[in-house]
Amino acid sequence: MKVCFSVTVSGLVQGVYFRASSQQVAIDYGLSGYARNLSDGNVELLICGEQSNVEKMLHWLKQGPPEAEVEDLRHEQVQWQEHNFFAIE
Repeated sequence: MKVCFSVTVSGLVQGVYFRASSQQVAIDYGLSGYARNLSDGNVELLICGEQSNVEKMLHWLKQGPPEAEVEDLRHEQVQWQEHNFFAIE
């Protein structure tokens, strides 16, 4: 089953290759969507794909790349959105 989740990650998540690392993990899991920095220091992601792979990505996002310090992760399922790839915005 294909799903999309909107995710907001807070903590030390900007300037630590969080978006680039997220993009690589998403590609590895065959997911689409995007990752972008927010003005409040958080990172927002949209991850879409097979539910099992989205769940794996959500698990990875709880830690992020080695340089990150994830303090909180909020996510909610949203309506399916078709994306051809996983972009960094």
